[in-house]
Amino acid sequence: MFDPIEKLKEFIRHQSISADSTAKAGMQGAQQFVADLLKSFGFAVESVTTALHPIIFAQRGGDPSWPHVVIYGHYDVQPADPLALWKTPAFEPTIIGNRIYGRGAADNKGPLMTNIAAVAQLLEQHPNLPLRITFLIEGEEEMGSPSFPKFLETYADKLREADFVFLSDTALPNEQQVVITAGLRGLALFDVHLTGAKGDLHSGLHGGVLRNPIQALAEILATLHTPEGRVNVPGFYDDVLDVEPWERDELKKLGADEKAYADFLGIDTFYTTPGFSPFESVRFQPTLEFNGIGGGYQGEGTKTVIPSKAFAKISCRLVPNQEPDKIKKLVMDAIRARTPKGIKLEFVDQHKGDPYVVVPPGRSNTPVDQSPVLAKAFRATDAAVTTVWGRPPLYLREGGSVPIIADIKHTTGLDSVMFGLFLPEDNLHAPNESFNLDVMRKGIETTRRILASVAGVTA
Repeated sequence: MFDPIEKLKEFIRHQSISADSTAKAGMQGAQQFVADLLKSFGFAVESVTTALHPIIFAQRGGDPSWPHVVIYGHYDVQPADPLALWKTPAFEPTIIGNRIYGRGAADNKGPLMTNIAAVAQLLEQHPNLPLRITFLIEGEEEMGSPSFPKFLETYADKLREADFVFLSDTALPNEQQVVITAGLRGLALFDVHLTGAKGDLHSGLHGGVLRNPIQALAEILATLHTPEGRVNVPGFYDDVLDVEPWERDELKKLGADEKAYADFLGIDTFYTTPGFSPFESVRFQPTLEFNGIGGGYQGEGTKTVIPSKAFAKISCRLVPNQEPDKIKKLVMDAIRARTPKGIKLEFVDQHKGDPYVVVPPGRSNTPVDQSPVLAKAFRATDAAVTTVWGRPPLYLREGGSVPIIADIKHTTGLDSVMFGLFLPEDNLHAPNESFNLDVMRKGIETTRRILASVAGVTA
């Protein structure tokens, strides 16, 4: 009987920072750790080579008539910087109270270990479990999963044999309420670069005779939203999927407190899309955000210069049925039309991801055609969560993005059951990341019950 908490400690110690070329040993260590762990449970494990970091493809076969679940996770983590803000060493797991601290504890090593432990316990209980299980664990999620689309193309036929995807890479609103994520926003990202003169200029000698790129950039960016907060780009909202009444009803059940939310954010007022509460806006509406801006002198003191260049980084969070390429073109066209004469404009394209939505059975006002096994998995999730947590789950769209979920849907046709396990206070991507061990224990029991029900055996 393996101890999932001790295994999680071992997992966290591997410094698996996918975006850091100096963390090669940590990436290899984490990948080998997971591969060896799954082998110990009898899985046939293939480490699929990619241009960057291997993808673990581990299979437990069986009778083709058995249901088949794909369990997704990732073994890579965000950089730990700034290290000075950590209260405990970032890669030395430390338990304080009911929390384990360390980079990757909540994203995604803790939730992934939760699901691995649930499978291990279920197989110990039912060695001949009538369920085919495939683990699909990548090492590039924190850098946009660049190798994943090619992998999906190559392994699409094997994955199409499955009935649904199960994962825990989404959030819980609090320790008592489980949310099954029914939708994820997509992404469209790019940079804007403006150039004026061929080089930086003395503002006293040349000021007032040419357009300053910083001024031009500020003027352009200011036009991209209305004073009320809507994105001011023609066609931006044309394809937005209407929110169904059942989705608003589910959100009301959450009973979220706007003042508590504002206090958590450290703000005194919200700036939302007209007609939507802050909780609705972050789930149901698309956004256009400025993630970075620069140009000119950035050092201490002053430097009276007219800069040659200025830039901004822009991201759009998208909702069903918006298409990233179409939105990028609309926003770029708007910027292009609003760029003044005397300024050279250049775009640098960044990554993208499609939005995703799945409708659980019995929740929608519109009939939904889905596989019997997926419907069974959702019903099993309802029952397991209600038993273990003492209340049924809520089915909500989430404001974040997991682009590979839409990629899987497009390539294989598989929908996903997204069982959230991390909490707002877990500090994902920030110093002092942690994972609630009570949530982990309940998560193991919940996942074990879900998979048992799908397999048709006693939990």
